[in-house]
Amino acid sequence: MKNLITFLFTLLFFFLNTSAQEKVLKVLAIGNSFSEDGIENYLYDLAKADGHKIIIGNMYIGGAPIELHVKNAKENKTSYSYRKIGVDGVKKTTKNVSLEQAITDEDWDYISLQQASPFSGQYAVIMQHLPQLISYVSSLKKPHTKLIYHQTWAYQHDSTHKGFANYDKSQEKMYAAIVDATKRISKMKEFIFLVPAGTAIQNARTSSLGDTFTRDGYHLELNYGRFTAACTWYEKLFNTDVRKNTFKPEKVTDQQAEIAKLAAHKAVKKPFKISKIKK
Repeated sequence: MKNLITFLFTLLFFFLNTSAQEKVLKVLAIGNSFSEDGIENYLYDLAKADGHKIIIGNMYIGGAPIELHVKNAKENKTSYSYRKIGVDGVKKTTKNVSLEQAITDEDWDYISLQQASPFSGQYAVIMQHLPQLISYVSSLKKPHTKLIYHQTWAYQHDSTHKGFANYDKSQEKMYAAIVDATKRISKMKEFIFLVPAGTAIQNARTSSLGDTFTRDGYHLELNYGRFTAACTWYEKLFNTDVRKNTFKPEKVTDQQAEIAKLAAHKAVKKPFKISKIKK
């Protein structure tokens, strides 16, 4: 009898331990090129380096605002490029996919929403359509799936993007507006948390790297720029200090990686306030 009990406890321990190891975190973004910058590059690698399994999905339409997502949802349009990174790290892109198809494709843990960058700091504009998008996603998602909000970044100080005029072509004004909008959105009961990528980038800009985190004035620099955003996503999703993660992209220097991880960590700690990086 004693041996049987011991065997059953051993079997139970093995089952629980195996289940924990095999847990796959699944996150889907309904976004645009800014979600591409944030999650399609390096997030998988960060998770893998720490022993985590992850599936990443991105519903992509370049420059798509929340208003367009709502329109596509109502008309069930197959207008998206569905980029999906599997547990094996392989990215597959499927064209002509609808929001309904992507939302029901996986048993997602998190679904991320965001606004197009020109309107990312305009709370009134965001709220014209965000409740409708929340309602639509909530009608299709699994009961356990949580909604999160992606706080995007302010433009480079000399950006030529026409949307920069919404903030008097001032990075400081744009960042302040994004903070104000996302602070208010984060208080909505529908969102479990906010991913403060915008604050992470602003933190990083105070470092010795300066205002070099975009490649064209608004999209993130391909290496340390995107890595900074990915680090922010990683720390929020896994509730783990990204500074302890060993992964570093091949084209990112040790100093750049250190700045990216520190900027992300500080943003998670203080998502609505700039934390200076003395490196």
